[in-house]
Amino acid sequence: MMPTLEDVRIFHDINDSELKLIEPLIEPCTCHAGQIFQQGDPAIHLYLVIKGTVDITYKPYDTPPITITSVKPGDIFGWSALAGNTVYASGAKCQEKCLAMRIRGLALRTLCAEHPQTGKIILERLASSVSSRFTNARALVQDILIQGVSSP
Repeated sequence: MMPTLEDVRIFHDINDSELKLIEPLIEPCTCHAGQIFQQGDPAIHLYLVIKGTVDITYKPYDTPPITITSVKPGDIFGWSALAGNTVYASGAKCQEKCLAMRIRGLALRTLCAEHPQTGKIILERLASSVSSRFTNARALVQDILIQGVSSP
């Protein structure tokens, strides 16, 4: 069952008028086991995980894909769509059925331009939801580099 926006952590304490602006832009999304999108696919949606875990993968030019992080309920993925990139910079896949909410990056950017106060609040909440994930991804990349340097 999909929660209402008020039940989702990043939307807590957002006033009713602001929720009414974003609510029609968000759609529920069931992601079945497997690839949600691949690195290089058109970047259309920003996703918020409601239930399940999504692995974020990156394929460097000269090596097999690596899982750089896993996102859990309350986490966001698909940032390329919000940034206005034409394609996703990484891939996303789930091991089992996941529930998410998604919003078109263009729709969110438009909302931010037309309603800057509401946009600022939403973007701050989105940014705070991802800050710890970058710390984890950095540690993973450092471990991979250290292993690569210390291997014969």
